[in-house]
Amino acid sequence: MLTLYDHPLSPYAQKVKIAMREKGLAFQTLAPGGLGAGGAAGDFVTANPRAEVPALVDGDVSVFDSTIILEYLEDAYPEPPMLPAGAADRARVRMIEEVMDAHFEAINWGLSEIRWFRRAEGELAQALLAKAARQTQGFFAWLDGQLGDRPWFNGETFGWGDLSVVPYLNGSVGHGNPPAKGSKLSDWLARANARPSVGATNDEARTPASTSAMPNVAELVEKGLFKREYRDHRLEWMIKSGGTEVVLRGLERKNIRFSPEFG
Repeated sequence: MLTLYDHPLSPYAQKVKIAMREKGLAFQTLAPGGLGAGGAAGDFVTANPRAEVPALVDGDVSVFDSTIILEYLEDAYPEPPMLPAGAADRARVRMIEEVMDAHFEAINWGLSEIRWFRRAEGELAQALLAKAARQTQGFFAWLDGQLGDRPWFNGETFGWGDLSVVPYLNGSVGHGNPPAKGSKLSDWLARANARPSVGATNDEARTPASTSAMPNVAELVEKGLFKREYRDHRLEWMIKSGGTEVVLRGLERKNIRFSPEFG
């Protein structure tokens, strides 16, 4: 059986679980300890020295990075295929995934920093929230164009392009930035969420175990017991959106972290 190191709220892990469910693969999930404090260790770090979810273990094979995991699943378990048939369409959905992973994710992550982790308050918080809302709408317009007249981002059937978008749009909805009602994107999101693979993944993100720490997580951050990882695109978003003081305060209080060193 496949084993996935997972956190139910991670959009990167969510897209992998959707792919495995679409392929009908049996898998178990493990929640690694130490993620919030930056102290992950053991078999999880052996599988992924970056100490990030998701990481996949398939027998003697360990794969990390959500995109590489999707590629591995497509190679090792090709039916049903998640990628479109043509080279141009494959490139198109891979570019969509790259935009969502490396740009859109940072917006929702930044909103969590403000709303859940209370990194900013008052005028600064309001400015960052407004900036995130404007940026989200810009990406929605881009996604609307990418969808075009297709029923799915992948084309005629649900696939790689769709599972790469749906976790992030559900995150936007949770932050109060949904696609406009009646828009093509809103209708697509409803169709995607109706799929059993997506519904099961959404249900896991709503479980009490997934959200129980949220009410007091800001206090944990303040005490330095919870350290969010400021990877490249997230750091860029916070600085370019006007939150430089958030980063400097986090460095001063030692409640942010970066990718661990290997070895």
